[in-house]
Amino acid sequence: MNIKKSALVLLTTTALTMSLSARDQIKIVGSSTVYPFSSSVAEELGATTSYPTPVVESTGSGGGMKLFCAGNGMNTPDITNASRRMKDKEFKLCEKNGVTDITEAVIGFDGIAFAQDKSNKAFSVTKEQLALAVAALVPSKDGKSLVKNPYKKWSDIDSSLPSREIIIYGPPKSSGTRDAFEDMVMKGTFKKMPVYTNLYKQDKKKNKGFKKYHVVRTDGVYVPSGENDNIIVQKLSKNKNAFGIFGYSFLIENDDKLEGAKVNGVLPTPKTISSGKYPISRSLFFYIKNSHASKVPAMKEYVSMFMSENMIGEEGILGEIGLIALPTTERSNLRKSVNSRKKLTLNDLKH
Repeated sequence: MNIKKSALVLLTTTALTMSLSARDQIKIVGSSTVYPFSSSVAEELGATTSYPTPVVESTGSGGGMKLFCAGNGMNTPDITNASRRMKDKEFKLCEKNGVTDITEAVIGFDGIAFAQDKSNKAFSVTKEQLALAVAALVPSKDGKSLVKNPYKKWSDIDSSLPSREIIIYGPPKSSGTRDAFEDMVMKGTFKKMPVYTNLYKQDKKKNKGFKKYHVVRTDGVYVPSGENDNIIVQKLSKNKNAFGIFGYSFLIENDDKLEGAKVNGVLPTPKTISSGKYPISRSLFFYIKNSHASKVPAMKEYVSMFMSENMIGEEGILGEIGLIALPTTERSNLRKSVNSRKKLTLNDLKH
């Protein structure tokens, strides 16, 4: 009798523990750029299935990765969105904390818009001029050393640019958009300039790669404006001289108020971004914590819905709010990879 009672207590306790550890609602964190797309899928899931609408938080790509990689406990996120690929050090942090079964999903293309209020004249800048506007250190006049950035007006950088104050509202350090901007605009430009490469060669250990090449100025010209890109949009309406850096989807959403500047002579459009002609284009991602799948059954439906043609296809719902579709074959291959929950490896991130 006692044995039966003990078994009953054990079964009851186990069932209670399982009910507490499992949940219906998906927890998603990460990129502010991916946030509108992720939220649209979350709303669709809530409206068309028996599952509750997932909770989606905009924490920035870096912030999302920290939360996602903190462990496998049910108090940690199931999915994290990212506007750039997971970094090696983030993968290692996940691994260290036991998060070893991750699947990477690519949803489409996005361009990083450099935009202004529509009341201004059209603006065109090269990638190098843009890098020089935001860098903490720039070449001296003789080009032999690096000096603290003295540029206050665009015309200070190049006389062909307007005599207009340089003020740029952009994402903070935790943002994947900021990471991508630094890599493509600053690092991509400065690693080709001898004054930077010579400095690197002279002091390899201290500089650790090209880190010094993409340090953003902190003298008030570049203004970190939080993870909510809508705040940058609002600031541009108040300060007509300013420019903003944010994902292309936010430019599309606000095209009645804002316009993109040309970069290297190219405007951001779906065609120029998907072709790579627009020089600040990148892919968008989300990462799945497979260890949560059995305890959060809604994850399977959500991921399948997100990767469907109805969402990320050329005529998909997410295209209406700025997502630029991947080529058909690539979409199909990625969908198969995600649906089979291909396990991400550190080697994958190096390619």
